[in-house]
Amino acid sequence: MMNRCRCINCITPPHLLQHLLESSDTRIRDAAQRTLLVSSRLRGERNIRGLIAFAAGAPSNARRTVSDCANSTFLPSATVVRTEDGSPSQDDSANRAFDGLGATREFYKEVFNRDSLDGRGMRLNAFVHYGEAFNNAFFDGAEMVFGDGDGILFTDFTKSLDVIAHELTHGVTSFTANLKYHNQSGALNESMSDVFGSLVKQWAAKQTADQADWLIGADVFTPDIGGDALRSMKNPGSAYNNPTMGKDPQPDHMSKFKQMPDTDIGDNGGVHINSGIPNKAFYLTAIGIGGHAWEAPGQIWYNALLASNPDTNFQEFADTTYLQASQRFGEQSAEQQAVLSAWKEVGIRISGIRSLAGTVARMRQPVAVAGNGVEETDVSKRIEQLSGQLAALTKQVSGLRGKAH
Repeated sequence: MMNRCRCINCITPPHLLQHLLESSDTRIRDAAQRTLLVSSRLRGERNIRGLIAFAAGAPSNARRTVSDCANSTFLPSATVVRTEDGSPSQDDSANRAFDGLGATREFYKEVFNRDSLDGRGMRLNAFVHYGEAFNNAFFDGAEMVFGDGDGILFTDFTKSLDVIAHELTHGVTSFTANLKYHNQSGALNESMSDVFGSLVKQWAAKQTADQADWLIGADVFTPDIGGDALRSMKNPGSAYNNPTMGKDPQPDHMSKFKQMPDTDIGDNGGVHINSGIPNKAFYLTAIGIGGHAWEAPGQIWYNALLASNPDTNFQEFADTTYLQASQRFGEQSAEQQAVLSAWKEVGIRISGIRSLAGTVARMRQPVAVAGNGVEETDVSKRIEQLSGQLAALTKQVSGLRGKAH
């Protein structure tokens, strides 16, 4: 069995909390400091908590349990307030968490025929009212944990369905590709959570791609400021821009890729920042195909996730989505062309297409022969042969990736 990620996956990026430490408002500064300190402690405990995750992952028909931390950070002291068999709680946060777990569970079951996070009915546990003015929500491999926010820049994190689905998707990623949480593979890890977090929200609202806002965390971030969010998949780099928060640093193109230290302070190589690039690629694919984004685009991305491995980078994932689009919808299909166009727009050219284009260009050049004449290559015949070889190679690569998992 491969080693699962022991990371504490938080929705609020560390660079944002670091910026808040410079705030002139003592309440904002103190809340950011507490959140960073608790997050640091959690990362120190992640190896122990990761072992607990395997025990918690025993099949249980994906039953839900929500507990109240009563502003403590000691999870064993929490009180159960909502269960699968019980009645609704008097606590709105507990009910929202319970409903969010259920919506995400049903999304994965109905859309991808996946039984909970691990595909085997893993129990879904959640804890609300974690810590004091805790500006984060996280998944630690075993459970979901929600802070109440500071009431100034952040509100109760259970109010955002895409945040709940984002964090739970880290579990899905852990049990599939298990993308390493640093550099490009880590940015893909974060992007998978943004993609499927947004899809759960769209699925619940029955929105088409052009109706969706493509914002992550808009319901919990700066409640008194309209129109902003933690991230924008449609326009990375535009989610927020104000003196208190600074400006959204996400790039939307490989030419703007941020090289950051592979440390906690460096966001593990910029996993929350560079995720803007694959996020934009998915948005463009969804808009290019049209209709409901959880259908063709979601299927392509989900199958590509299943075919990926812990070290998969942007280029490899882009190539895999192109192959998956071909397998599911056919060579040169509208879906495959939407994938091709989307990655190209964010600065990533599909490897197979690049090779094919170069080969065709060479074939169009005249070939010198013995005698005084020049013979033109039979382009159509060669292209036909090459297309057959490319299709065969596509199947072989996909098969090898499937066997690896």
